[in-house]
Amino acid sequence: LKDKNVVQLILFSILTAVVTGALSGICAAGMNSDIERFFRFYFSILALYPGYLLTVILVKKMLLPPAFKDFHLYNGVRLIMLLIFVVVFLLASQIFVDSGTYIVLFIIIPAIILFVLYNYYLLYKNKMSGNSKAYRWFLWGLISLIAVVFFIIAAETNVPEIMLLGLGMIILLIFVIFPLSALVFKKYEDYVGRIDTLSVQVNQSSANLSFLRSQINPHFLFNALNTLYGSALMENAEKTSDGIQKLGDMMRFMLHENQMDKIPLTREIDYLKNYLDLQMLRFKNEENLDVQIKLSDDICEGSIAPMLLIPYVENAFKHGISTKSKSWIKINLRCLQGSVHLDVVNSIHPKKQIEDPRDESGIGLENVQSRLAHYYPQKHNLTIVANDTEHFVHLSVQLT
Repeated sequence: LKDKNVVQLILFSILTAVVTGALSGICAAGMNSDIERFFRFYFSILALYPGYLLTVILVKKMLLPPAFKDFHLYNGVRLIMLLIFVVVFLLASQIFVDSGTYIVLFIIIPAIILFVLYNYYLLYKNKMSGNSKAYRWFLWGLISLIAVVFFIIAAETNVPEIMLLGLGMIILLIFVIFPLSALVFKKYEDYVGRIDTLSVQVNQSSANLSFLRSQINPHFLFNALNTLYGSALMENAEKTSDGIQKLGDMMRFMLHENQMDKIPLTREIDYLKNYLDLQMLRFKNEENLDVQIKLSDDICEGSIAPMLLIPYVENAFKHGISTKSKSWIKINLRCLQGSVHLDVVNSIHPKKQIEDPRDESGIGLENVQSRLAHYYPQKHNLTIVANDTEHFVHLSVQLT
């Protein structure tokens, strides 16, 4: 099929059908099965198998990239479809399958799946998150429910041995099914964590590579900035020299500290201040623009992953300024004990009214969100709300 060799595909398919038909016929004859019943079974299985293959192809087309980026949905649907086709296969194979198989298939396997899901969503997750009280409630609640159900059945049927069956189920759950499924969950989350780490590293490397490709020789650029800075001082152009100095500090930050995993929070805020000062030099004469900046005067202690705060401020200046209509940007940064909080509110305008729509941020917002999830899992809160006229971002990061 992969080599598109149609002749061999047809020949091997016919050969497979003949061989399986012969083997199945021998089994049916040995069981003294009715020949008509056997042929109904055989041709239904022949129809079932290509039906399964077509379903698999459709599921791949519908749920794999580029249609969906998440493989969890595809894996779940594939497993469900496999179970459905196995059920249909066994129903069609009644001449070979005894009643015990149907009990396993329709009662025991669904029950195990249900208990595994119960373990993952109500026991394992609460235990891993440190919510011991909820974990104990759900565990003992399930045990009590099973005990009550088997007690009622034993009392109704007047068969005390059924209570032993319930006890055996509880022991099986606590000492076999729950521990084994918890191991699988732990392995799965470890693999997902590794994939997330690799994805963040690849995104960071891609961002760094794009930055390095786009920059001029840094030594030449710093020398040119120093020359311009000296000339501005000699001409008593204080604002120009101050702007050049801030730009040089930002470039040093991008070249050196941006490559680190963690930097002092004060350095991230210094970079943010330099960026805001340069933007205010650029837009100081805009009459339609109202910019309100409030940065914490407190000493912000701790370390943070670089370039987590600035992209949301850059995005506000990129989309929040129009030369034709009223615009506003409000920035509030405050440091609390062991955490930093950033609020950014900006106006929204149609793209054609934005002064410079080609002004793209150096770090994509999706990249920032993936880095937040990697470095601060369950230790950050990112809220983004937008309407037709305003865009609001709240970011809080717990640093300790």
